[in-house]
Amino acid sequence: MLAYIGLGSNLHNPSAQIENALSALAGSDGIELISVSSHYKSKPLLDMPGPNYINAVCKIDTTLTAIDLLDICQSIEDNQKRIRKVKWGSRTIDLDILLYEQQVISSDRLSIPHPEMIDRAFVMVPLYEIDKEINVPLLGPVKKLIDRVNKLDVKKI
Repeated sequence: MLAYIGLGSNLHNPSAQIENALSALAGSDGIELISVSSHYKSKPLLDMPGPNYINAVCKIDTTLTAIDLLDICQSIEDNQKRIRKVKWGSRTIDLDILLYEQQVISSDRLSIPHPEMIDRAFVMVPLYEIDKEINVPLLGPVKKLIDRVNKLDVKKI
């Protein structure tokens, strides 16, 4: 199954946090890392206090179920000392499953496509960079959805 994961960090050397998370994903059973976007700098959501974020998106091929993939992502976050105190607050690492093939999933633990992805330049710009032809279930082609976001909200680094 092809899946796309958004990564973000704004604490403790964010670029290294993203690279560590990518290495952990690539080293996980049932996951093959296919491609990774450039890193992008963005401001915290809703003007939350804290340093700017570094974001990226990766494309993987996986034999895992979506929930098992979520468990791996959360384990990586835990291993990188992510603290979940404030929604949208500063973090060492955040991994969000954006897409899982063309599946639509809505459960207490997981919503795919990621419900806020199409409004976030720090997700859509790197997603578009690595796959201009992907179709977001229920929403349409990324090459049209990219026009919904302000591309000036992110800076490629």
